[in-house]
This record gives sequence, C-alpha cells and structure tokens, in this order.
Amino acid sequence: MNIQEAKETIEKALRTYFARDEAGIPLVPLRQQRPILLIGPPGIGKTAVMEQIAEECGVGLVAYTMTHHTRQSAMGLPEICTREIEGKTVHTTEYTMSEIIASIYDCMERTGKKQGILFLDEINCVSETLAPVMLQLLQDKKFGNQCIPKDWLIVAAGNPPEYNKSVREFDVATLDRVRKIEVIPDLSVWLSYAEKNQIHGAVTTYLTAHGDHFYSVSQEADEKHFVTARGWEDLSAVLKSYEILHFPVDEALIGQYLQEEKTAEEFSSYYRIYEKYGQDYGVEEILSGRLSKEEMAQKQQMAANGSAEEKSVLLSLLHAALQKEASACQKQERAAKELAECFRQFTGLCRQKKDETYASWLRQKEQGFAVCKKQGLLKKEEEEANARVLQKLKKLEETAKKCRRTDPEQITELFETVCSMEQEKAQKEMQKVKQQIRRAVAFLQSSFPGGAEIVLFEANMARSSALRPFLIEESLNPERNLTEKEKLEGEQHEL
Repeated sequence: MNIQEAKETIEKALRTYFARDEAGIPLVPLRQQRPILLIGPPGIGKTAVMEQIAEECGVGLVAYTMTHHTRQSAMGLPEICTREIEGKTVHTTEYTMSEIIASIYDCMERTGKKQGILFLDEINCVSETLAPVMLQLLQDKKFGNQCIPKDWLIVAAGNPPEYNKSVREFDVATLDRVRKIEVIPDLSVWLSYAEKNQIHGAVTTYLTAHGDHFYSVSQEADEKHFVTARGWEDLSAVLKSYEILHFPVDEALIGQYLQEEKTAEEFSSYYRIYEKYGQDYGVEEILSGRLSKEEMAQKQQMAANGSAEEKSVLLSLLHAALQKEASACQKQERAAKELAECFRQFTGLCRQKKDETYASWLRQKEQGFAVCKKQGLLKKEEEEANARVLQKLKKLEETAKKCRRTDPEQITELFETVCSMEQEKAQKEMQKVKQQIRRAVAFLQSSFPGGAEIVLFEANMARSSALRPFLIEESLNPERNLTEKEKLEGEQHEL
C-alpha cells in the first residue's frame, strides 16, 4: 500500500486499540493489540507520517532510530538489589528503567497526553546484541521486565533487504505477533502532500511530467544511485532559500539531493527553463496589475503561442505565486484573531483586578506560550501565530513606554487601536488575494480562450488548502473580467 493508506491504517489501529466499552475494558484486549511493522524503502515519509498522525489524533509521540542504540540503552543497566527469598536475604540483579520507556513517561508528564505512539525506526538493522531485545518488544511489548505503558501503540519501521545490507530477517514467531505493512512509493499521494506543504513548483511540474523519475534506487559495482521523496522535498527547500538569497543553482547542488546522474542532469536543465519562463512572464507584475495594455497583450500572445511545457510552467508559476500570497494572508488573519482574543482576555482581567498591569499580564502570556510549546500542544500554524502575536504585544509595550501611556485605560485604548489595524490589514490582504486570483483567471481566459488550461488551473487551486477559502463564485466566474475601473479601484485600495 502507499504511505497515505498506511497512515489511515495506523490511525484506525490507534483508535481501535484505545477504544473502551462501557466498563472501561479495551475493545481489543492488550494481548491482541499487535504492534505495526512498516517495511518500505528509505525516504518515502515513514517518520513524517508518524508526526502527522500524532498531531491529528492528539496523542504523544516518542521516536527513536534504533541503530543509534545499544542493548543497555534499550533494556536498561543491571543493578544489585536485596530481596527476601524463603526467609533468607539474598542479592539479586535487576535492571534500571529503559531509556526508551523512561522517555515515554517523560512525554506523558511533559504533554499531559496519556496515549501515544512509540515509533522505532530501522528496527531490523540493529546490532546482534540488541536484536533479541527488539524481538521481545514486538512480541511482548516490554523491555526486560518493564512493560510499555498501556494506551501506547508500538509502530516499528525498517527497510527491505535490497536497500540495506544490515537488515535482519524476522522469524515467523515474530511476524505472527505484528501487523506487517509493506509501503511502496506513490507519486500521486506525494503530489497531494507537496500541494499541502508548498513544495517548489519546479519540482512538482517536473515530476508530473516525469513520474518515473520520482523514486529509484540502484547499484552499479560499489556505487549507489538513488532518488527519493525525501530528496525531492529537501531539494525544494534549498531551491526556495537559494532564490530568496539570489544564489545560483547549478547541477552540482541538485546532484547532492538527487543522487542519480541522469535525473539530476535532466532536472537541472528543466529548472533553468523554469527560471527563464519565470523571468519572461513576470508573474508578479501580471498579478499586481502593473502591466500596461500593450505589455499584457504581449504576455498573453506569448502564452498562447507557447509549447505545452511552457504552458504547464506558466500555470505552476501563477499557482505558486497565489499560494504564497494566500498563505501569508491566512497567517495575518490567524494573528489578527489571536490578538483580538488577547485583547478580550486583558480587558476582562482588568475589570476583575483593578491593580493588574500590562507588563505582568504579558509575562504570563509569554510563560503560557513557552509551556504550550515545550509540551508540544501547539500545531505549527498555532505556534507561528502565537510567536507573531507575542511580537506585536511586546512592541505595544515598548510603544506605551515611549508614549508614557502606562495607565490601564490608556493601554486598553492603544491595544484596541493595534487590534483594529491588524484586522484591517488582514482584510486588505484578503482583498488583495481575491484580486490577484481574478487577474490570473482573466489572463488565462484571454490567453487560452476555450482551452483546458483554465480548468486545470482552477482544479489545482481547489486542491490547495491555502487557496481553497478564496474560491468564491465571484472570483472564478468565467464570465467575469476586471474592468479598467475595477483595476483602478483595486490599486487605490491596495495603496
């Protein structure tokens, strides 16, 4: 199965194992709660999926790469204890708590989450001394004499033998105690993931046209050649950074991520074409409405006469630019809402406690945010919004001190003004994105009248979590084009 199907299977297992009847007894007895064993090639997202499941299901996650551990760190160290046996005092050997099990309890205490996932990667590549300990874990859910806490699902992962010479085969007795899932690379699933995580447009358009280059592992003599999903995602991140810093991207850089010569060479050539089209069309100018009628007509004619590859790149460039703006707009909107909630909390507290100061309230907010962040209670977008709001709140404090407006009523007035400004900014950002969508649609309609490009463009936007909220009927009505008056009003509004 692909990684998305594996994710859904693990989520169902998680919910099934944690479910209880009216008497509080597990629907699936603990003894029958089999660990899950994921077997699949490297770099297809096994670890990333665990993080997604833990976040979406609201459970804890403890992850270990087992090749970094020894028998002692997994099982614990021996210690001498005193016991009474048949009336005699004797010294016996017991083991300290396993580092891995201790980490589970640390996670439970830190996050307050009593349910979770213990993820053990590369489990079939452990050392000879650690192998029996890992088999005991899969069979009995324990290290030595210490059991994994209840309501914790064990998920182990490993690579097939063809990808790793260190792989140890599990025997039938072990395999009969786990749920083995074989995972294979799937481009369509990864492209959905890429859309959500804003993978670079050059990567997604290239792979859409060259799906056979998505994943490959081969070996010639002593040299390995491979391209993985992880490699494409990491390459996307470095491409974005290089573009922001205006660093040149060459084949050597690409080859550090795509370690298969032919694929690296072909993508390098494609990326140069992608860059050239980006410069030729000036997508930001199209979306901003800064082009004159003559310049716009030239761009439209160029698009109409372009090759199929050029049209594909153009759609990708428009989509990436809109997605970037939409994501920024959503961040601003989340920050404005969080700031408004902070204002409500502060004013409510001032009514209850007449001696409350903004400084003490802000310190409490900072401490609360730090605790939530440490305990892993915040999603990525929530963490970003909180960090942005804290920055605004600190700036408000600095402004109040400079203006010598330290009285609670004066602070409240200043606070309310900041909230109004942030809300107005969010509304302007929203209007800006809507206008840009209309301009993009109008450009494509004029360039490809009656063509499939506009249908494909709208379908891609509908799949984007960032753009989907903006897809109102007014924005994508095929009959609607911006008039000169609307363009002028839009520019005035932006200014």
